[in-house]
Amino acid sequence: MTDETVLDAKDLKAAVKSAYQYIKDIQDVMGSSLEALRLEEVELSEDEKTWLITLGYDVPVKNKSAFDAMMGPINTNRGFEREYKLFAVNASTGKVESMKIRQV
Repeated sequence: MTDETVLDAKDLKAAVKSAYQYIKDIQDVMGSSLEALRLEEVELSEDEKTWLITLGYDVPVKNKSAFDAMMGPINTNRGFEREYKLFAVNASTGKVESMKIRQV
C-alpha cells in the first residue's frame, strides 16, 4: 500500500460484509456451528485489487478428554478452539473470490 492510498471505509465495510455473509451462507456445510464469529484482520493487497479479510470463530474441540467432557460448562475455555479463515474479496465488485484456512 502506498502513502497516497486512502482506505475507503465504505469499501472496506462492504468487503467485510461480503466475507461475513459468505461464511454464514456455507456454515451448514462446514461441519460445525460458528461461535463468536468476529473480524480479526483486514489488509488491502499491494495492487489494491483485493481485500484480504480474516474472520475467526470458535469450534468445539473434537477430541475432548473424558475429564474435559465431565467438567462440562465449568471448563468452557478448553471445549473450544479458535479457527481462522482468510477471504480474498474483489475490491471493485465486493465478491468473495476465495476462502482459505488461515494458520496463526
